[in-house]
Amino acid sequence: MLERLAAGDVRALARAVSMVEDGVAGAAELLYGCRALGRHARRVGVTGPPGAGKSTLVDRMVATLRGKGERVAVVAVDPSSPYTGGALLGDRVRMQGFAGDSGVFVRSMASRGAMGGLARGVSDVCTVIEAAGFGTILIETVGVGQDEVSVAGLADVTLLVLVPGMGDDVQSLKAGVMEVADIFVVNKSDLSGADRVEAEILAMQGLGAHDEGWLPPVVRTVASTAEGVGELLAVVDRSLAANKKPRLNTDFTDRHGLKLDHLGIAVKSIAAAKGFYELLGLEVVHEETVEHERVKTAMLPMGESRIELLEPTEEDSTIGRFLAKRGEGLHHVAVRVTGLDERFAAMQAAGVRLASDCVRVGAGGHRYFFVHPASTGGVLLELVGK
Repeated sequence: MLERLAAGDVRALARAVSMVEDGVAGAAELLYGCRALGRHARRVGVTGPPGAGKSTLVDRMVATLRGKGERVAVVAVDPSSPYTGGALLGDRVRMQGFAGDSGVFVRSMASRGAMGGLARGVSDVCTVIEAAGFGTILIETVGVGQDEVSVAGLADVTLLVLVPGMGDDVQSLKAGVMEVADIFVVNKSDLSGADRVEAEILAMQGLGAHDEGWLPPVVRTVASTAEGVGELLAVVDRSLAANKKPRLNTDFTDRHGLKLDHLGIAVKSIAAAKGFYELLGLEVVHEETVEHERVKTAMLPMGESRIELLEPTEEDSTIGRFLAKRGEGLHHVAVRVTGLDERFAAMQAAGVRLASDCVRVGAGGHRYFFVHPASTGGVLLELVGK
């Protein structure tokens, strides 16, 4: 499925999204594989009060982007059915004009009472969509209120859609989403009162905290006619270039390309130890014997990283000797890096004490080397990468 997904198979994508959203068997392994592809899309959050025309605006944005040949996905977080728990609106009544277009993928998700205007699985669903090679993901929320600002943590740029006729409602928004909006959109701007909404936004912009001098602009649109949509997308691009911000819970990677890959735990028996982790909700997705290390391994994805259980195949092996001396427990911390060979050479040149004489190939085909605890503050550190 991952191979078909990566090749852009829309049916595989739809099934993969369902698996991840429902958390069924195999979902954790699939999600880990999607992250490993390292693909990213620009995520645009679209939030605002009910009746602001968010859905129509999203529809027009998709049409404009498709006109440029870009593949676009929409994740629409709808209210939940009180009977089934599913999305009330659903895919079938949304964006019918794109039916049959493999360059557009639309997914309606139920909010299921989640605060922040977003279903809890939206981040994982976006990761799967990115793995399928879509260039832009539009994340549309249920509505907006003082607590419904989670979209800002998932999106690269957040649009707050307002309309004339809100009256004092703009003032009531200032304690919540006014601070997280990267772009203000005055939709239905052909109606009277558009000037007043824009003036109120401009008067309140001093309340927002935005890095690198980015002052959230105000863009007027009439979504029903697509007026201003092209300008809005141009402003989105400028915001992405000028206002870089981290996503919440995306890949735990810092600016140097470092990422916690896994924690290696030495155990006497994988079969006995994995029961606890499965009770915790984790799932073994891969088991392998690494002959040259004389060890069996079991991988259990946990969020963006993994637990690796290590069982020796011989007593006189690295893990066997560790168990004999210290008993079961944390054996090493593994960090994923870029430029693994260059880092190995640089550490050798710097006199870092290494526990490996070369870069080797381990479980799952990943390349690695170990740094001795004497150089790391007492913890055996594994560096893995390409």
